[in-house]
Amino acid sequence: MKKTNMLIIGSGPAGYTAAVYGARAMLNPIVVQGIQPGGQLTITTEVENWPGIKEIQGPDLMLNLEAHAKKAGASIEHDTINKLDLGQFPFIAHGDSENKYEARAIVLATGAQANWLGLESEEKYKGFGVSACATCDGFFFRGQVITVIGGGNTAVEEALFLTNFATKVILIHRRDSLRAEKILQDRLFKNQKIEVKWNSVVKEIIGTDDPLGVEGIIIENIKTQETLNVACKGVFVAIGHSPANELIRDQLETHQGGYVVTKNNSTQTSIPGVFAAGDIADFKYRQAVTAAGMGCMAALEAEKFISEMEK
Repeated sequence: MKKTNMLIIGSGPAGYTAAVYGARAMLNPIVVQGIQPGGQLTITTEVENWPGIKEIQGPDLMLNLEAHAKKAGASIEHDTINKLDLGQFPFIAHGDSENKYEARAIVLATGAQANWLGLESEEKYKGFGVSACATCDGFFFRGQVITVIGGGNTAVEEALFLTNFATKVILIHRRDSLRAEKILQDRLFKNQKIEVKWNSVVKEIIGTDDPLGVEGIIIENIKTQETLNVACKGVFVAIGHSPANELIRDQLETHQGGYVVTKNNSTQTSIPGVFAAGDIADFKYRQAVTAAGMGCMAALEAEKFISEMEK
């Protein structure tokens, strides 16, 4: 049994920032990295919107954050939590390694994963033309044709945002109407750079092998079964995100499709001593820098929770 004042589950910007602040507060935090150490940024290439660093590779940024957390005094565990018992105090977490962790405060920083199409060709070109984050990667497709897959708010917002860079944006949607808010639809239909392909699904992403790069997609009309080759350099998948909430699904209050509910201007969840930071709770912004800010908040709130308990 490994005992700590603060257990941080997840190792993206939220988790590592919580670790830095927790260590500086002498809480001896333990970070359990999870199945994807470094989180979603490890599958991006250049990151150009992290304040103070003009350009850095996503995996390098996460290695820097991990090193910072270690230097501050946090313990990093190469383990994955598979069970979390929030019904007792101190809280108990079980790892795949068969380690058990006992903690007086928990910071949930498990993140959220973009939903993908599930194509082999999609996996092949992830980070090389296929992305799930227009804010992160749109800049790299200046002067190119870009496709966006989806029909909800995220897809429409990303399509509109990408018109800042692209010569043309083609929205691929499997239905004959969008699910996005009407105000967003109005903006989309008025934008001369955007074309919509209705009743269509992506069958394959095509491109080059050396260097890896997208050249286009093959789409199929689900009503006529006709296929069409669409030339493009970027494919942005925007069919939603799923919060990584498996550990707490039946223990904490959630909303907006599974995101953890936190109190206003706080990371405090529905159970005192359990805090949620980053994309597990943030269904709105989903940026690395906002996740880091929430990690800071969670650590400070955990410190306050523990100190008040000791009075």
